[in-house]
Amino acid sequence: MSDSRYKIDVSVVTRYLPEQSQPEQSRFAFAYTVTVSNNGELPAKLLSRHWVITDGDGRVQEVRGAGVIGQQPLIAPGASHTYGSGTVMATRVGIMQGTYQMLADDGKRFDALIEPFRLAVPGSLH
Repeated sequence: MSDSRYKIDVSVVTRYLPEQSQPEQSRFAFAYTVTVSNNGELPAKLLSRHWVITDGDGRVQEVRGAGVIGQQPLIAPGASHTYGSGTVMATRVGIMQGTYQMLADDGKRFDALIEPFRLAVPGSLH
């Protein structure tokens, strides 16, 4: 969305969790930390999430739900909300992407895009 009133930027940092993974059983656990920054002009509430998780074999899992980790944070202009979560995949490498559904203080609903990011066991990619 190009309207400067509704500008949400999302950044993600990922981490492989070897202690929660079982490679011999095709179970690879990852943690991710998400920062949702309101670079717009109006406060905006994060209503819900839609994640698309694609593993290295092309299997797709979709996750939808209210808020993030049980919260629907109201993010003021210039502020951000950071939270951590995780996922488990059957392959060593995968991609996550999605959207957050937002509600601005003026009543406008809009989507904040979560650009694709990679989940990978260290050493899996060259």
